[in-house]
Amino acid sequence: MRTLQGKSVVITGAASGIGEALAHASAARGARLLLADIDATGLDRVVSGLKANGVECSGLVSDTGNEAAIYALAQEAQTRLGGTDVLINNAGVGLMAPIEKLRTADAQWLMNINFWGVVHGCQAFIPQMRQRPDAVLVNISSIFAMVSIPTQGIYNASKAAVRGFSDALREELRGSALDVLCVHPGGIKTNIANSARITDVSMVADSDQEMRDNFTKLARTTPQQAAAVILRAIESRKTRVLIGADARFMDWMFRLFPAHASHWLSNIGQWMRRRNAAKAGSTSTQNNTI
Repeated sequence: MRTLQGKSVVITGAASGIGEALAHASAARGARLLLADIDATGLDRVVSGLKANGVECSGLVSDTGNEAAIYALAQEAQTRLGGTDVLINNAGVGLMAPIEKLRTADAQWLMNINFWGVVHGCQAFIPQMRQRPDAVLVNISSIFAMVSIPTQGIYNASKAAVRGFSDALREELRGSALDVLCVHPGGIKTNIANSARITDVSMVADSDQEMRDNFTKLARTTPQQAAAVILRAIESRKTRVLIGADARFMDWMFRLFPAHASHWLSNIGQWMRRRNAAKAGSTSTQNNTI
């Protein structure tokens, strides 16, 4: 069983959501931390809170979508921590747009963070992590690496790319002291939907806000629960982990019905949309009657 006590842990996207929860959970296990995020205010809040509790922790404002910034983060980890035992490539963003209306600039923005941020993170950190006796790269993918839904095409593609990249990297590192863990969360109660870029969601919702609200309603797992699952996977040397009952259900559907899973999930989404509209109409009628 691997332990995080005294280990050097670097987490990207650590100012909120799963990253923040991972920082607190890693600190509780005795880890030494370097946290990175583009959100300077949120990062300072997290780092200050951990330091106030006696945790060895520092932060670096960093843009995961920028290759040079990732290599600078790796250098800071070497300088501040003396090397890295665990790198968690957690930073990610959302984008909702039908493929026909997808703007190239938006797609590049998302891929630079969700995919290239992971690739560059691994490339930048592997040299120093090879010097550690027991190290692990943790790449956050998504259940949407397996199943896809309308308006999420480029997000699905980015997370599928992370999955394929992680599987290949794991084989390349086989026989070394460096492991690769790929994480597939389902709906997590984070701010990703509210901060996502939206072009047009008319095929799945009547408004941007409805789309955001629907995601929030479906997200059942807390960041703290997700962090606990990830750290247990690190400690038990797993190579793949699903987070949440929804992720396990969708993975089961994909395994049994690979040609139909995405279509069925889209149909479920359309049914939920009609049901919500019917409820809203019923409530409106009652209010007018009163």
